Amino acid sequence: MSDKPLAGKEQGTPGRDLAARFANRIKIVVPERRNEKLARLIERVNADDELYALWVAENVTAIDRLGMTDHGPVHVKIVMNLSVRLLRLLVERGVEPSVVRDYGMSVDDAEVVVALAALFHDVGMSIHRADHEAYSLFVAQPKLKELLDDLYPMHQATIMRSEILHAIISHRAGGEPLTVEAGIVRIADALDIAKGRSRIPFESGSVSIHSVSAAAIEAVKLERGRQKAVRIVIEMSNSAGVFQIDELFRKKLLGSGLEPHVELEAQVAEEGEKQLLRRYEL
Repeated sequence: MSDKPLAGKEQGTPGRDLAARFANRIKIVVPERRNEKLARLIERVNADDELYALWVAENVTAIDRLGMTDHGPVHVKIVMNLSVRLLRLLVERGVEPSVVRDYGMSVDDAEVVVALAALFHDVGMSIHRADHEAYSLFVAQPKLKELLDDLYPMHQATIMRSEILHAIISHRAGGEPLTVEAGIVRIADALDIAKGRSRIPFESGSVSIHSVSAAAIEAVKLERGRQKAVRIVIEMSNSAGVFQIDELFRKKLLGSGLEPHVELEAQVAEEGEKQLLRRYEL
């Protein structure tokens, strides 16, 4: 199995055979760090044909029918890894996950919450883009029951599902995360902005400030912060990428509850364009 996105138009060509999409199936991987529950869940996720079909369907809605950026298995894999990395950096600096603070559960359980919320946050796109965050809730609920079965006793599994569903609904525009985990998923979703995600609409002729600015983002890195828990470094080939940061990422960061813990720096490469700016800090 390949865990690389299909190049160019192949990833979203209308009429691609469903069997071909599964033949190029993306494998979900994340550094597990001795988190046995997370490891078992990832095994189950990779063996779940129904869940993968939902990711395929949400990507057909996004790419083939609406000409949008990737919203399928590549996107959810990236968001999941960003979410887990963000959580671990925050915990290193003493930020307590909400399931630990409110229910006496473990950091490993918090990792399960952010991982599953990231994997399921766009499944409502399999139905429609409009209000997809709400649709994701009822699509995710039965699958979450299956995936969490026998990993937790009923009362804990119920809490875990509630926390995951809260993180899913909170990633929407105007969402109000009430937990650390929900804020993490909201930010991680906004950080999948590197140029590969914009390639399909950009190459198909959909040129707008959205596609041009996304094409300018070369890489997104998460590091230990200098003054705060997390430092986000965004490398740009062109200052047009500031639109992605200022108009899109900033809106997701504000109201996430994690503003005191995140610092961001965007850098424009010294080669390739007239220097309109050299650095942007938030």
